[in-house]
Amino acid sequence: MQKVHVVPDGPAFSELVQGYWRMGEWDRSLQSHLRFLEQHLELGITTVDHAHVYGGDPSCEALFGDVLKLQPSLRSKLEIVSKCGIELVDHQDVRVNHYDASPNAIRASVETSLRRLGTDYLDVLLLHRPDLLLDADAVADTFNELHQEGKVQHFGVSNFTNTQFALLQSRLEKPLVTNQVEINPVNLNTVNDGTLEFLQQHRVRPMAWSCLAGGHIFGDQSTQMTRLRHTLEDIANELSVDAIDQVVYAWVRRLPSKPVVIIGSGDITRVQRAVDALNLSLSQEQWYRIWVASMGHGVP
Repeated sequence: MQKVHVVPDGPAFSELVQGYWRMGEWDRSLQSHLRFLEQHLELGITTVDHAHVYGGDPSCEALFGDVLKLQPSLRSKLEIVSKCGIELVDHQDVRVNHYDASPNAIRASVETSLRRLGTDYLDVLLLHRPDLLLDADAVADTFNELHQEGKVQHFGVSNFTNTQFALLQSRLEKPLVTNQVEINPVNLNTVNDGTLEFLQQHRVRPMAWSCLAGGHIFGDQSTQMTRLRHTLEDIANELSVDAIDQVVYAWVRRLPSKPVVIIGSGDITRVQRAVDALNLSLSQEQWYRIWVASMGHGVP
């Protein structure tokens, strides 16, 4: 699998990213987790996606850190992405879930992630959600300090609008390396609202989360999902593949902003299917058939 630069002269990611937000639900031993990590590394998937809020007790980052302790040499083969900025109700002085991109919160999250993961640095840190109280100058100063201290190599955002992205970038000398956004044929917001055109304009590859719409694409019986599933099945037959998830990955990757796809499954067979989907190419007409099936109407 090729490595791709998410921005020119920026960090290189594997074309597929292994998401670990459900790691705590996989119910397997540390040795089994290690084998899964080794298997997707063998497939060429070297970039992994975390966040300090993923999982329970232990957190997904802590679990992953325990796995790395079994084989510390694997750290040098990985690009670790983590996220900060979401504060959950988990102790007495937090009454509501909220966003916090203040310098103290960013720094505390980074220190927590480094300790859990057992590493000296994060390859990329993303602001997980746009904080409506975000002070762009303060965030930029914090990013610069963390970079100078060697704790974070690159920075990006997640779920930001174009305006929010542009504001923060205006305060930074180094480029924001990605915007991690939801991209799938069910929720077409980022496809239709200009987000991907903005990233393409600035030569920033998005990271695509929830490409399979949280699994709803397989079993949801709504009119939209049934119509979409039938279209995906037809195109799978045309491409001579067995699984509609492969068609979805090809649909996401067909976008000219060149998204890097995040895989959420802990099943190495499904991960292998995603890797095989890298060889698929949708025609212009096939891509739009999926769009039409989701929207329920033709193009204007």
